[in-house]
Amino acid sequence: MKDSKEYLEKKTKFERVITLYGRQTVKEVLQDESIPVEKLHLAKSNKPDGSIKKIMMLAKERGIETLYHDKTALSRISKNAKQDQGVAVDILSPTYQNAKEIAKLKSFRLIALDGIHNPQNLGMIIRSCAAGNVDGIILPKKNSAKISPLVAKASAGTLFKIPIYFCDTLAPVLNGIEADKYLLSSHAKESIYNLKEGERSIFVLGNESEGVSGEVAKECNKALAIPMNRGVESLNVAVTAALIAFMKT
Repeated sequence: MKDSKEYLEKKTKFERVITLYGRQTVKEVLQDESIPVEKLHLAKSNKPDGSIKKIMMLAKERGIETLYHDKTALSRISKNAKQDQGVAVDILSPTYQNAKEIAKLKSFRLIALDGIHNPQNLGMIIRSCAAGNVDGIILPKKNSAKISPLVAKASAGTLFKIPIYFCDTLAPVLNGIEADKYLLSSHAKESIYNLKEGERSIFVLGNESEGVSGEVAKECNKALAIPMNRGVESLNVAVTAALIAFMKT
């Protein structure tokens, strides 16, 4: 029983680890003491230039474990050999949680993302949700942009300020949550501004070009549209998220 409990605790902790890479990104992470850093990873081939020295000094000041790897091993950790610059950092994010945790919430207002591939859009969505009236974001690991330095940069320092609920795919998660699930679609007849929300709401936003997938759409209770003028067909997904985030409920 004890071994099983320890395994589950380790698994839960591992799931919450986000790995970022690149010298500037890692330096900024280490400089922000509010971000809980687990480990620093460096390539053995790194030349001890100013940037690397600064990173090593910051890690030492914070008492962060530093591990050294060959380039191949580091690329497996960063998952981006072309852009990691020989540096990666593991962050134990308190806001990065399994979507199963949603079931523990009595009330919520969430945004769920289906097939959002553009990291800048994802970062801007995170920023708007953190600033607005949203309790969290549901982000699938498959067919979606990953949390990366580009996402972190676009979020402008808000990446760890709002819960991000991860899952493998979105449809099964929506199916298992009792809530009003609203599909945002330019083809919907009902305006989002006429909506009277309940205590548990999920707004589902789709791919930048194809919209919400059929599988995910089936899990939604109602389709809503943002009224458009002058023949404009749709808005960027990050703009749509911002409108939802600052709607009066």
